[in-house]
Amino acid sequence: MERTVPYTASEEVELYLRTYYSLLRTTDAVQIRTLEEVHSGMNALLHQRARAQAPDMSAFIYALLRLPDCVHQVSEVVLGQSASIFEKAGVGDVWSWEQVSARARRRRCFYHPQEETLACIVASRSDIDDVIPLLTAYQIEWNKLHMLLGHLRGDLDLEDFPRDRGVWKRLAEELMMSESDITRWRSILEGSFLSRLKEIQAKKCRFQVRLLNGSLIEYSRATNAWWSNIASKAPGVLDRPIYFVSSNPHSLPNLLSGFAIKNQQELEGYLKDAGHEELMDEWRQIQSQKVPSSEENFWYYALKKYLQSDDIEEICERRNEHENRVGITRVDSEHYFDVDAQVIRLSELVPEWLDPRICAEGEDVRFLAESDALILNIDYPLGVAAYNILTEVAQHVGDVLGVYIMGKAATLNGVVGDIMIPYVVHDEHSRNTYLCPRAFTAADVSPFLIYGTVIDNQKAVSVRGTFLQNRRYMDVFYREGYTDIEMEAGPYLSAVYEMIRPTRHPVDEIVNLNRLPFDLGLLHYASDTPLSKGKNLGAGTLSYYGMDPTYASAVAIIRRIINLERKRITGDT
Repeated sequence: MERTVPYTASEEVELYLRTYYSLLRTTDAVQIRTLEEVHSGMNALLHQRARAQAPDMSAFIYALLRLPDCVHQVSEVVLGQSASIFEKAGVGDVWSWEQVSARARRRRCFYHPQEETLACIVASRSDIDDVIPLLTAYQIEWNKLHMLLGHLRGDLDLEDFPRDRGVWKRLAEELMMSESDITRWRSILEGSFLSRLKEIQAKKCRFQVRLLNGSLIEYSRATNAWWSNIASKAPGVLDRPIYFVSSNPHSLPNLLSGFAIKNQQELEGYLKDAGHEELMDEWRQIQSQKVPSSEENFWYYALKKYLQSDDIEEICERRNEHENRVGITRVDSEHYFDVDAQVIRLSELVPEWLDPRICAEGEDVRFLAESDALILNIDYPLGVAAYNILTEVAQHVGDVLGVYIMGKAATLNGVVGDIMIPYVVHDEHSRNTYLCPRAFTAADVSPFLIYGTVIDNQKAVSVRGTFLQNRRYMDVFYREGYTDIEMEAGPYLSAVYEMIRPTRHPVDEIVNLNRLPFDLGLLHYASDTPLSKGKNLGAGTLSYYGMDPTYASAVAIIRRIINLERKRITGDT
């Protein structure tokens, strides 16, 4: 069938991709500086001022949040799919190194301080398309700051910063950035801000990167090892019907277990003791109905904060015990790429402990005790890893009753916090345009969304990387009515195609998925507005208000599953 949009990857993006993949074929390390010119020439939406003398702080902070905190001490980054790959290449037993993580990107990484080496576990080529631009953007902006800090006026002493407000303002001027930029940067680095300034002043950034094995076979082996871990800890997934959900590790367990709601008093005590005055003020306003926020979402956020604090072993153990009692088994991916899972046995859920939004008033869900179905919920993967994972799952589980994809996206017509429901997805990997069932409408989600808007009948495009778009590239899609930009839906839909057809997914075709033998639904919540200057998660974060679209989407998915189970078990519609 003829496709609906032209192949749109710009020449600049294609050149960038060809350049770094050809370089990564070498067995030696590649200097990131060799990519700086082609990266800058791409004119990415996330890095539009790469060639400017002034730092592009939105791009720098975006990269900073998606690379491990130790990256400023790293000289070499090594990419591989498994521990054995690193050992065979002579890198060493990376699992014995210090495990490190980024604040805004899930990727299992290990750091060797003596060798100044960062080892990253990659689940698919999408990780490469993410890491390389992040490192390049970080290095470009670091070196701009290095040059500016090396030419500070003699009367400007970093030791006076930030005690003197006048020095703060002058430093921002010297670094050719706004006060809001330097404030945001400092808030991220917290107590290490002054030492990081001195480090940037003292040395240039000179990353080199090495890809150990980029073969499809190794990605397949890594995915198989990830799945075997789940199957060994939750054997029911091999023969019972399942609903596959790609979301996050907290929303479904919180909504279904009741743990946070049952422990409100302890969570409130934690917030007071930890000095979270802003959150406590928010809670008082919710109680007095001065703000319309969800009480349940507030406690879910408080639990998230609690689990990020020190000495969390006891609360984690109690949470896991409670969840086990209501049929929820957590499976951490400790020795594989960083995609955790939960297996939820619907028959063991306690109706009285469910989030009140799940059931309409007077609705009886005790029929779930007769269900033999499971929910397999995974922490959403990055890009092509979605295809690998769903393909692996579908090969080994019992009947698939539903596939639900929930995740972050950029929006070209909405605002941060909106929810988009696409019925058309163009996948830049396969160049297919998928026509999807209308499992969800705005009416299914909007009753549970407080701050944003639900926009259905949308068209989404699954891109190859967050940096791999420029304005010309986006304009083509926008003119064709594509307003939802994300990374996982297309690869998932390619796997869905192979679940129902005897052949591998096609390339460059229109694919109609409207007559599937199982349910399929997509929900995306907006975290970026890339066509608006600075409106991305490098400039701000969803924070507590990110709970609103996340939980509205999760509630809609659970309600959909329960209604399908009612029909399957009782025959009622």
